[in-house]
Amino acid sequence: MDFDLTAGQRRLRDEVVAFAREELGHDVADHDRDGSFPRQDWRRCAEFGVLGWPVPEEYGGRGLDPLTTMVALEALGYGCRDNGLVFAVNNHLWGCVIHLLLHGTPEQKAAYLPALCAGTLIGAQALTEPEAGSDLLGLTTAAQRDGDGYRLHGTKCFISNGPVADVFVTLARTGGAGGPQNQLSAFLVTADMPGVVKKHELSKMGLRTTPMGIVEFDGTPVPAANLLGREGAGYAVFTSSIEWERSFMFASHVGAMERLLETSVRQANSRRQFGRSIGSFQAVSHQIADMKIRLELARTLLYRVGWLKREGRLALLEATMAKIVISEGLVQTAMGAAEVHGARGYLTDEGIERELRDALGGPVYAGTNAVQRGILAELVGVRNALSGGEGR
Repeated sequence: MDFDLTAGQRRLRDEVVAFAREELGHDVADHDRDGSFPRQDWRRCAEFGVLGWPVPEEYGGRGLDPLTTMVALEALGYGCRDNGLVFAVNNHLWGCVIHLLLHGTPEQKAAYLPALCAGTLIGAQALTEPEAGSDLLGLTTAAQRDGDGYRLHGTKCFISNGPVADVFVTLARTGGAGGPQNQLSAFLVTADMPGVVKKHELSKMGLRTTPMGIVEFDGTPVPAANLLGREGAGYAVFTSSIEWERSFMFASHVGAMERLLETSVRQANSRRQFGRSIGSFQAVSHQIADMKIRLELARTLLYRVGWLKREGRLALLEATMAKIVISEGLVQTAMGAAEVHGARGYLTDEGIERELRDALGGPVYAGTNAVQRGILAELVGVRNALSGGEGR
C-alpha cells in the first residue's frame, strides 16, 4: 500500500496552504467576537476555486477526485485559522453541492452548480427540525401538492449557513405524518421564494463565523422541477450523502490538528520554567506525543475513505469511524494545546481558546457521536444497536 501523496497532490496542498495563510482568517478574532460572516474571505475562497473542488469542470468546478479533494480540504484547515469559515465551506459542499452532484438533473446542475462554485450562491441543508434531528423519519415539514408543484409548510432549525444561504436542500414529507421512508422527498428551495422566512440567527459557543439560524416555510410554492430525485426518494437522497458528510466535512479537522500540534511544539520549546523548556517535562512531552498519534490515526482513516470513494466503493463503516475518531481527536488535541499553553491558552488574544470552542461542535454535528457509535455497532453485526434506524 502506497500512502504517499502524488506530486500533483503535494503541489496542490502547498498552494492551498499558501493561499489560506496569505488570504484568509486575518480578522478572525473580530469576526468571532461579533459572530459575523466573513464575506470577503468567502469570495476569496470562490476565486481560488475552493467552492468547486469536487465539481466537474463543465459546471465551473475543478473536478478533483475524492481523495485529492480531501487533501485540499485538509490543507485548507491547516492553513486557515478561521475554522468557522472552513465549516461554512464544508456545509456548502457537503450539505448542498454533493446532493446536486449525486441526484441533480442536467438542468438542475446547469442552473445551480456554476453559481455555487462561483460563490454567488451559498448553499445549505435544511434538515433538522425542533423535534427531529437524528430521527429523520420524525420530520413534520410538509410538501403538499399544489397544481404542478408543491407548497411547503414547516420550520427547520440549527441550519448552518442558514441566515446567508441562497439555496436550501430541503427534506419534507410528501406523505402522511410519520411513517415510511418513501413519504419523504427532497427539494431545492431558494431563499427568494415567497414564504421563505429566515426567522433569526442563533448564537453559538464556537464556529461563530458560520451563521446558524431558523428557517420557516410558510406556504412556499416550489415547482416540480425543483424536486431533487423523484417524489418519495428524499430519504435515499439524504442518506446517500452520509459517507461524504461524515468524512469529507472532517478533513479540515485533520489540518487543524496538525496546526495545533505545531503550535504546541513551538510553545513547549520556547517556554521555560525551572531553568529549562517545559517540553522537557513528561507531562508536556507526552501530551504532544499523543497529539501526533491522534493526527496520524485520523489522517489514515480519512485517506482510507477518500481512496474508497475514488474507487467508487462503499465506505459507510470507514466514514462512521472517521467521523468519531477525527471529531473527538480534535477536541482532545485542542484541550491539550490549551494545557500546554497554560494561562496563554485561556486568553482570547492567543486564539487557543477559540480553537477549543470551535472543536467542541464536531462530536455533535453531522450526526452525534452517540448515534454514530450505534450505527457502527450495527455495521459490525450487533443487532438493534441503533433503535429507530439511520438518521442524523
